[in-house]
Amino acid sequence: MSEINLGYGKSKINFNFDENRFQILGNAEEHFALTDVEIGAKLDNPIDSQTIEEIVQPNETVLIVVPDATRQTASGQIVNLIVRRLIAGGTMPFDIRIIFATGIHRRVTFAEKQSILTGFIAQRVKTLDHNPRDLAQIVRLGETANKIPIELNRALTEHDRVIIVGGVTFHYFAGFTGGRKLICPGLASSRTISETHRLAFDCRTKARRKGVEAGVLDGNAVHEAFMEVVERMKPSFAVNTIVNNSGDAVDLFCGDWETSHRKACEFYASKHTVEIPGKRDLVIVSCGGLPFDLNLIQAHKVLDMASRVCADGGTIIFLAECADGLGRKDFLEWFGAKDSNELAQKLCETYQVNGQTAWSLLRKAEKFNIQIITSLEENETRLMRLHKARDLEDALSKTDSEIRGYILPFGAKFLFKS
Repeated sequence: MSEINLGYGKSKINFNFDENRFQILGNAEEHFALTDVEIGAKLDNPIDSQTIEEIVQPNETVLIVVPDATRQTASGQIVNLIVRRLIAGGTMPFDIRIIFATGIHRRVTFAEKQSILTGFIAQRVKTLDHNPRDLAQIVRLGETANKIPIELNRALTEHDRVIIVGGVTFHYFAGFTGGRKLICPGLASSRTISETHRLAFDCRTKARRKGVEAGVLDGNAVHEAFMEVVERMKPSFAVNTIVNNSGDAVDLFCGDWETSHRKACEFYASKHTVEIPGKRDLVIVSCGGLPFDLNLIQAHKVLDMASRVCADGGTIIFLAECADGLGRKDFLEWFGAKDSNELAQKLCETYQVNGQTAWSLLRKAEKFNIQIITSLEENETRLMRLHKARDLEDALSKTDSEIRGYILPFGAKFLFKS
């Protein structure tokens, strides 16, 4: 027997398994974290860009954009080093501000700010909270070729320089996280977010639009829309991190906002794409713990990867604590539809970002038997067509003990291909 600890919120679920029955896919290695000196060397040699010191002049104002609590980017270490460089170059501390790219997610809490930035920075640098529905925060900068309004947080226009700090991993329909996503959807209005996300869904076929998928940038309509929006308010400098299981930066690509992100994505894909011999009838998938299973809207992303390795009609055992609940109070309303086709029709009539999330989840619940281990209430999971299990042993007891399966300890970090 072998043993593995699967992330579940802030804790772990221990699983003893037979190696003849289960194969682990994508068990991320714990690479050594970059030291401040190593990060400094990368900042000194940016990709297709001048250094921060050459870009930012004394007396200029600087806005640093960081993700919210649903991402793992090593932003605390990175921002600390950037702020020190700015001050050493003549930027006054009161001319530096940090804004959280929450998109339509909830506001970042005080404790989360301390965790994202470190207490040292959070107490010394002014932070801003993005609200996509607050018209006083939003400025319109035109529209895309497809008539999507380009509406972004006013702070982007009120600072001389903008530096974005994000992490790169796979995203189930934007291709990859990080880079342009810090601005759009991160600092966009709710209308711009809705219109760009709408491109992921094809109302003609009632399915995901062709080319919109994990690991794909070229030909991905959502990614291309994000890029077009950000072109109107280009960041001065970008930092794209790749982190280990502990959330420490193990690699970094910085410089030009577009090319540094592209190189980071290419590198990430080369290290995190896994070929599998074929699909199996049983898959155990963990989000990897916090922050990836903070709520169901975030956690459901791992099902996209699990569905790639599970045979049609098979069982997916889904570990997602969801300490923050569903992610939105109105999320369950979408599941009043009798099936995913009816939900898709409703989505096309009245599009909402989280409606597309609900459709994606319901499609998988119809295709697979999804057993979920979670803190969500059973009346909630039942409405979403998910079957709540007490624990891993309870979930496994409902499956054939002879069937072979896969274990995905870091569900969304790897792209599986057969």
